Amino acid sequence: MNISSTSKLDSELLRTFLAVAETGSFSKGATRIFRSQSAVSLQIKQLENVLGQTVFQRHARGVALTATGEKLRLTAQKVVTLLDKSFGELKSNPLKGSIRVGIPDEFGETFLAEVIAQFVRNYPQVDLTVRCSFSANFPEALARDEIDLAVFAVESPSDDMLLLRSEKTYWVTSKNHLVHEQDTIPMALFDRECWWRDWALEALESSDRPYQVVFTSESVMGITAAISAGVAVGLIGESSLRDDFMILSSKDGLPEMPDSALVLKCRDGVSNSVSLAMSNAIIEAFGKA
Repeated sequence: MNISSTSKLDSELLRTFLAVAETGSFSKGATRIFRSQSAVSLQIKQLENVLGQTVFQRHARGVALTATGEKLRLTAQKVVTLLDKSFGELKSNPLKGSIRVGIPDEFGETFLAEVIAQFVRNYPQVDLTVRCSFSANFPEALARDEIDLAVFAVESPSDDMLLLRSEKTYWVTSKNHLVHEQDTIPMALFDRECWWRDWALEALESSDRPYQVVFTSESVMGITAAISAGVAVGLIGESSLRDDFMILSSKDGLPEMPDSALVLKCRDGVSNSVSLAMSNAIIEAFGKA
């Protein structure tokens, strides 16, 4: 690789490169590191400008590493691992304690791979427990002292919640099955009472399109699996979009939906250095989007 003496191979560019390389997709890589796809594309372009060579080849299902990309991947993994290790060793006052964190199932993979893993590397003496579950479960879990802080989706945030971001909500179908073209639309909904299910049912009742609930699940992963398989149309947040999904609109007889709010909330009475460090890690991750 020919890198000019004035160029800088920034560690953030390497982290972004690894996210795309390990997921095989710009969109999935962006989700993993909590940045927009356009921001990730820009960073990869910056990286390629520094190197003077391309690192990815695009194909129908995503991206593949070029020969240069393969060489860079090995170097990037070593550099990022060494930086993380050095950061942990150089901290003068190691953080100690415990923290119980709730993460929505649709964010579980990205959080566990990035925010949680990074937190463990930075603070090895903290006892961390993560619960992956349906967003609607977390307010009650916080009230029952089962977790210390949680990230979850709400219809509208209250004063004791920190808004991480507003998220667009979409009706989606599989590009490969187009089940929305049926006279009666098959729908996949959550199988428990919650504002998300209420939103969907109220919108469907107000539309002119006949529908039938054919699939229910307590998890977002279950809903997205049903959509991907061509079983049904579903209502999901922007963070759950996949490359094989097609967004539907009023042209398809489905009403536009309001945004949801993704929030961070701590259990009442929790205020210590461990919870603050975890909160800051989560906030920083969303701030990169």
